[in-house]
Amino acid sequence: MGLGLTACLPRDYADGVFLGRAQGPDGPHVIVLQGGRIHDITGEASTVSGAVARRIFGGGSDIGAIEDGLPDGWDLLSPIDIQCVKACGVTFAVSAIERVIEERARGDAAAAVEIRKGLEATIGAGIRAVVPGSDEAMALKQALITQGMWSQYLEVAIGPDAEVFSKSPVLSTVGHGAPIGVRSDSSWNNPEPEVVLVVDPAGEVVGATLGNDVNLRDFEGRSALLLSKAKDNTASCAIGPFIRLFGNGFGIDDVRQAEVELVVEGQDNFRMEGTNRMTEISRDPLDLVDQTMSEHSYPDGFVLFCGTLFAPVQDRDEPGGGFTHKVGDVVTIRSERLGTLTNTVMTSRDAPKWQVGIGAFMRNLAQRGLVEKA
Repeated sequence: MGLGLTACLPRDYADGVFLGRAQGPDGPHVIVLQGGRIHDITGEASTVSGAVARRIFGGGSDIGAIEDGLPDGWDLLSPIDIQCVKACGVTFAVSAIERVIEERARGDAAAAVEIRKGLEATIGAGIRAVVPGSDEAMALKQALITQGMWSQYLEVAIGPDAEVFSKSPVLSTVGHGAPIGVRSDSSWNNPEPEVVLVVDPAGEVVGATLGNDVNLRDFEGRSALLLSKAKDNTASCAIGPFIRLFGNGFGIDDVRQAEVELVVEGQDNFRMEGTNRMTEISRDPLDLVDQTMSEHSYPDGFVLFCGTLFAPVQDRDEPGGGFTHKVGDVVTIRSERLGTLTNTVMTSRDAPKWQVGIGAFMRNLAQRGLVEKA
């Protein structure tokens, strides 16, 4: 486990402060990695949500060196617990074009090939050149409507309002090393490597981590009203490995400059690589946070997937067939300052069932005398 813990952290982990969770024999523990040591702060903050809200990022009991890994019988969990899990979509020009392709192809990967050839040339340069919500963006909208090229996806790509949706129920996310799920009845799907912001109840961003916002292109392409089915399934949301807290030479500007690398390795010897460059995002990450909170409050805080420019078109099985996951794919998402998140693809039907909901979680804290520390 020691090897696994150091391998998933960024190379400069000794300079940062990292917040996370681990499953011990008695239940989940909140841990902080700092100065080369692992600290169990569960006695001071029994939830990550509470630790973020009250800024409890130190103290607790020293349980060993980071290089030695977690104690025997402990396993790494997703680094969040009772926060809401929100996500923004179509925040990059490339992903906007791909969503329009899905819509016009009605979820058919083969039909997408011809549509893609024309759309990039027709609208690609335009949506890259405008600021969402600006006068120039609205003029482009009218031009595209006149050409019969308008789409609901372009509305959230260049219009004033970002797409913000609920990705996954509280406590349902999986962490580094866990299986990640895609629906068994999906035939066109892909990983979405993203930066995930961690936000306190007051709306302040306190840190960032990595996430995989798995997407079912066939489902969403058939109808945008199938977004929940495309996004929210057992084990379909991975977050981790740890939250890197702001401070100690790491902050929001590092998020704005982050590059998120993706590698997919299949049992069929298929390999795909890609990069999500946050410098190409069309809306500033803090604007996405403001839009998420504009008419909603989050008393336990929330995490926010910022979106991805990565939309794979690499053929896997046959020319023109595009990419889709297969069971056994190993998905690795890494970023220089945030570490590495690795998950193996299963169907959501066969993935380990989500069993620890809010009730079971609170009963466990009560049995351990920790509810008041939540």
